[in-house]
Amino acid sequence: MILYIIRHAWAAEPGDPAWPDDRLRPLTKNGRERFAKLVKVLTGRGFAPELIATSPLVRCRQTAEIVAKSVSGKPSILQREELAPGSDLARILGWTILQSDQYGQIAWVGHAPDVGLLTSALIGQASGTIRFAKGGVASIEFDGPPAVGSGELYWLVTAKVLGC
Repeated sequence: MILYIIRHAWAAEPGDPAWPDDRLRPLTKNGRERFAKLVKVLTGRGFAPELIATSPLVRCRQTAEIVAKSVSGKPSILQREELAPGSDLARILGWTILQSDQYGQIAWVGHAPDVGLLTSALIGQASGTIRFAKGGVASIEFDGPPAVGSGELYWLVTAKVLGC
């Protein structure tokens, strides 16, 4: 199975008085456009999640919507509280294992530093973290259902690396 871990794209700045409730802080216009370009490049290289789990915060849902709109198969998007800030690895992993019987490629959309901590744990580096730029996407491959420490980081890209 392939698990994609995605940090939400570029959003309005934290503390912006226009968004006193941080859960409602949206992507910027530039953030939406730049992330859409990144996803277009990735889809041309095999990026094709069949199901997307996202933090319920607006900026993550909007990021997930860009992915769903851009990849073949138009995957469903499910909000998962486990991906909100302070992610719960055990719960999101348990949910993902249940889905892996039906789906071979699943994406999680979340927040920093959580996405880096989740990725590290899944590839066997539980005491470390991987830095994700905004809009960064990682591909982790598993032989069978995902499990802590059993994944292989296949790639991690940013918009800058892909020229987006």
